[in-house]
Amino acid sequence: MAVKSLTRAQRKIKVKDLKLNALLDVTLAINSNVSKEKLFEIYELTLHELDIEKIALYTFEGDWSLATSYGLKEDGLNIDVKSDLLKYEEISEVNSNEDEIFKEFDLIIPVFHKTKPLAFLLIGDIINEAIQISPIIKHLPFIQTFTNIISVAIENKNLAKEAIRQERVKKELELASQMQNMLLPTQLPQDEHLDIAAFYKSHQQVGGDYYDVIWVNKIEIAMCIADVSGKGVSAAILMSNFQANLQAGVKHSISLPELVQDLNEKVINNAKGEKFITMFIAVYNVENRQLTYINCGHNPPVLKNGNQIVQLKDGCPGLGMLDYLPAPKIGIVDIQPESTLVTYTDGLCEVENHEKIEYGTNRIENAIHKGQHSSMDELNNNLMKDVIKFKGDEPFVDDIAILSCYFL
Repeated sequence: MAVKSLTRAQRKIKVKDLKLNALLDVTLAINSNVSKEKLFEIYELTLHELDIEKIALYTFEGDWSLATSYGLKEDGLNIDVKSDLLKYEEISEVNSNEDEIFKEFDLIIPVFHKTKPLAFLLIGDIINEAIQISPIIKHLPFIQTFTNIISVAIENKNLAKEAIRQERVKKELELASQMQNMLLPTQLPQDEHLDIAAFYKSHQQVGGDYYDVIWVNKIEIAMCIADVSGKGVSAAILMSNFQANLQAGVKHSISLPELVQDLNEKVINNAKGEKFITMFIAVYNVENRQLTYINCGHNPPVLKNGNQIVQLKDGCPGLGMLDYLPAPKIGIVDIQPESTLVTYTDGLCEVENHEKIEYGTNRIENAIHKGQHSSMDELNNNLMKDVIKFKGDEPFVDDIAILSCYFL
């Protein structure tokens, strides 16, 4: 009898040592940032030595998958975590479950972090006809704790990888933002003919709004503002491609209609019908003071020509909307001295206040009236101050670009 008691005591000490060593090994492994495979190796070996016959551990890494298993054929598992396991929030017996998919197992042990499920362990007992306490029952608290440690370690690895990925994306977006800003003109004409200034604010780190000012020759200057449907990186990439085509086209196209048709074709080829671009483009002759323009589905720029306020609407649909554009209607305006043109993207006029009222075009016209003796930089800044005051605590929801021109 004494021998049996001694044997049982020695066995208990051995099992305790096994558990302590397993906890120590896995703690050192986690601190050393070993691979998931090494963690699962320690996990499997420990449960094997505790006489657990079979396990299947499912973890979440973007999607649910079988992380590790032994004692059964993987192709024999037909378990869908979402439909079969997510309903279990506590340790549950399944050996008497009528569902065939659990026939190999006795218990389901869910692992949660607060309300978020991290893992599900399915375990089956050893086949032993001897009358003894099941290893699962004897070691259940340890198995549960050990599984929690492993699952949280894997979750932390995934979070660390995601943090690294997000940091990489952040750096890439910062670089893309810097490159996009480099595409915008840094010096705009301010001479005896023109005072041109611009404002740009992207809703995200990169945006799909664009403006440009390009001298066609010594007496003609082209002004353009454009907006890609959608936001973010894909819009910015399409816009950067559009900018290259526009600058090349301005130098080589015979006329604005020809340029617009060519740009429409290139947008279709590059966007594959998934996006389109609205654009306002104008060419101003500084000698005869004539402004020729085409509005391609863009928000109508506001022109204070002398004492008259007009909106420049003549043109055609947006670029990329149709395989072939109908002949655009060309707008021609004789510009009076001391006139002001404000072009903008819809992120400006569609800003809403708390009553869901849009800023609108009338307020842009009022800003032009108030700023008729201001520089274009001052006009743009005052316009944005008025927008910010108008919207109050409501957020900006789109990119904003403003290109303003004062004709001396």
